[in-house]
Amino acid sequence: MTDTDTDSSSGESIYWKQNLLVCLLGSFTTIVAMTLILPFLPLYIEQLGETGHAAIVQWSGIAYGATFFTAALVAPLWGRLADIYGRKLMLIRASLGMAIAMSLMGMVTEVWHLIVLRLLTGLLGGYASGSTVLVATQTPKARTGWALGTLASGIMAGNLIGPLIGGGLPPLIGIRATFWLIGGVIFVTFLATSLFIKEEKRPPKSQTQKQNSGWKAIPDKRPVIVMLLAGMLLMLATMSIEPIITVYVAQLVDNPAHITMVAGIVMSAAALGSVLSASRLGRLADRIGHWNVIVAALGISALLLIPQAFVTEGWQLVILRFLMGLSLGGLLPCITSVIRHNVPDRVAGNILGYATSSQYAGQVIGPLMGGFVGGHFGMRAVFLGTSILLAGSALYGWIIRPKP
Repeated sequence: MTDTDTDSSSGESIYWKQNLLVCLLGSFTTIVAMTLILPFLPLYIEQLGETGHAAIVQWSGIAYGATFFTAALVAPLWGRLADIYGRKLMLIRASLGMAIAMSLMGMVTEVWHLIVLRLLTGLLGGYASGSTVLVATQTPKARTGWALGTLASGIMAGNLIGPLIGGGLPPLIGIRATFWLIGGVIFVTFLATSLFIKEEKRPPKSQTQKQNSGWKAIPDKRPVIVMLLAGMLLMLATMSIEPIITVYVAQLVDNPAHITMVAGIVMSAAALGSVLSASRLGRLADRIGHWNVIVAALGISALLLIPQAFVTEGWQLVILRFLMGLSLGGLLPCITSVIRHNVPDRVAGNILGYATSSQYAGQVIGPLMGGFVGGHFGMRAVFLGTSILLAGSALYGWIIRPKP
């Protein structure tokens, strides 16, 4: 048995099922909090004194992207601190920090106040990524795919439900009260995390382990590097389509009044497919191997992107996006599982933090690339170009996969 196997197995916890449940609910609520702002953000910015369509759109983009920008910068830091001081402590920090930041957003009087708090949310947050580290390191190796898939379902459900709540609550209770309500919900998450997540004390590191930390502790770095790139490419491929969906749907729908509704359904279809398939693909990966599921998911998604470039009706795009969501649902859990199986437990948080940062980088680069290609080369070029990227990744993953 290798040092990696010994070290990773020592991180398994008898409380892993209980911790998974708390992390699932906590990740769902915090992701809802991060995404519910989407429908009413431009309205809130207008209430804060900005006028003119261009200014409102510009500040909305800055405010929304600010959280993901700081989150990408600090994810490796929080992962490293989790390895040193414990994963539960990082979840307590994230939930309390987000509860305070979200509540304060309901009290701002200037746009720059909102921007600062959105930056602070990304800086202090990271509950979902911290939960991924905790679940990945505490779950028995034979169950990591299923556990991470279940957690991913909760995260993706939060992405799906958040905008719906953000669209429904403000007309009923007001925008500021919406922030205060979600801040209170996250505070409940903070209490549940503090009371119900259990983390055994780990033995102190030996001097050799302290010296052999970080990347130096990984026996074979190639699988980890490939997974970091795969995570970035997955989010890049997924988000590259987002900027052009509404414009693309406008070419397919005859009634202009139905454009935004159909575009919303198209965006939700992929998320719904991922919610339904994540835990099932994770369980399948535990049986047939995570690399096999990763390669198959990338290849199938590449094929599904081709007909999306040639659809003639909105319902066709909805079905194809749903099928693509089904195929991609287990990808991030499998990527996390491969990393977890190839790094010692004592540096898992640090390395999974880099994985989170690479995915955030894909979320930033994807929309920029999709908007540029769509604007200069046409809508179909975005789908076909993304298909080529995923197909190339699938082929490369097949070539370098570990042989039985």
